[in-house]
Amino acid sequence: MDCYFEQGPIRPPSEATSLLIRVTRNCPWNKCAFCRTYHGTKFELRSVEEVKADIQAMKDYADKIIGLSWKIGEGGEVNRSVLSHIYNQGLFDDYLRTVAAWLYFGGENVFLQDANSLIVKTHELVEILEFLKEKFPNIKRITSYCRSHTAARKTVEEFKQLKKAGLTRIHVGMESGSNEVLALVKKGVTGDIHVKAGKNIKQADIELSEYFMPGLGGKKLSRQHALESAKVINAINPDFIRLRTLHVVPGTALEEMVKSGEFTTLSDDEVVREIQIFVENLDVRGAKLVSDHILNIMEELEGTFPQDKEKILASIEQYFALTDNERLMFRLGRRSGLLRKLEDLNNSDNYTKLKSVVDSYLAQGRNLDEDIIKIMNNYI
Repeated sequence: MDCYFEQGPIRPPSEATSLLIRVTRNCPWNKCAFCRTYHGTKFELRSVEEVKADIQAMKDYADKIIGLSWKIGEGGEVNRSVLSHIYNQGLFDDYLRTVAAWLYFGGENVFLQDANSLIVKTHELVEILEFLKEKFPNIKRITSYCRSHTAARKTVEEFKQLKKAGLTRIHVGMESGSNEVLALVKKGVTGDIHVKAGKNIKQADIELSEYFMPGLGGKKLSRQHALESAKVINAINPDFIRLRTLHVVPGTALEEMVKSGEFTTLSDDEVVREIQIFVENLDVRGAKLVSDHILNIMEELEGTFPQDKEKILASIEQYFALTDNERLMFRLGRRSGLLRKLEDLNNSDNYTKLKSVVDSYLAQGRNLDEDIIKIMNNYI
């Protein structure tokens, strides 16, 4: 097939099995000190017709894949046999494989790219959403990133129109509720703007994911960052609070701030203490804390508030109950992919392997943290 559709560079981890539809190219702000994703790019609004052409191409691929399923005796179901046939034949392009994988995972979720798709005029986005639902009537969830600056400027009525057209969830990179931290990292918003944006979305009955970035205040503003972020989250009461721990990415403005001494990063232990302060001060109802990113040191910090608050705090205390060397072992295991949760350290094989590496580093006087940071640089 001679079909083509665009896809951008990123999506939330929770959208790993979603079909990616590029509504805008790159980021309209593109000034955050901690981010390099869109460096050197120009923000562009794609036309409604461009996006609809992409959706039609995806529909054409979907029809071809379902036709193939019937042809090989799978009754229109996109299962492992269909995927194996597609991948083993080597006759189909990456676009077809993308749609096939989406159908295999249910074909129900869609993510609108890139960094701030809701900057598109509301009536145009409604037209795109309606066309998408027309072509794929089985879609159940449609999500998008949105800057607070944009969400604060859209009316509740506009969000209700988007909800009616099919938009079900919005991801907002709050990062911090502290005005001082937000200004430091050039986020381009304030805590009050975050609150207004979040309330606009919630009042339209659209699911809201707010992202908190532990470590973003550095050593100087750590406590303020945690307390003010909890305050903003409490005012919004989102559906999801997602942890995205800071990692200073090479080539960013924040890296230059670190080199100049303007910004001092937190250790993993200090990050966990900061999260503890944040969680202790959360007063939300029905919101779910999610730790679904590889940069987060503790994946188990998840639960619904208020009922799981004490369980989450108990996990933090369990981390600090480890010896210094055990915490180092856990950090190495987590960053290298050997461990996912604290309980994985109880496995004797894991424990022995990690202890051997840590003991070797300590005996040679080498800095294990430097190598852990190198591992993390590969995550971004």
